[in-house]
Amino acid sequence: MPYWLVETGAEGDPGINGGLVRAGIGTGGGQAVNAFVCTVEVPSVDDFFARALDLGGSAAVPKMPIPGVGWLAYIKDPDGNIVA
Repeated sequence: MPYWLVETGAEGDPGINGGLVRAGIGTGGGQAVNAFVCTVEVPSVDDFFARALDLGGSAAVPKMPIPGVGWLAYIKDPDGNIVA
């Protein structure tokens, strides 16, 4: 599995839940992500992913399910920054 979910508190409580991604996933050339990845909530992963590609971004990690949460996709902006 290329990712693992991390929960920092009890279910239903606010927290900084997130995930870990195996080094090199979606960065190209086998390079590890060497900083945090900003993750933002959007109304439609499909619509925003398509819009990012239209604006010059590239797919870093295709859309994937996050069990019990929703969907996640990673894009790389034209400067090489990764956003989830």
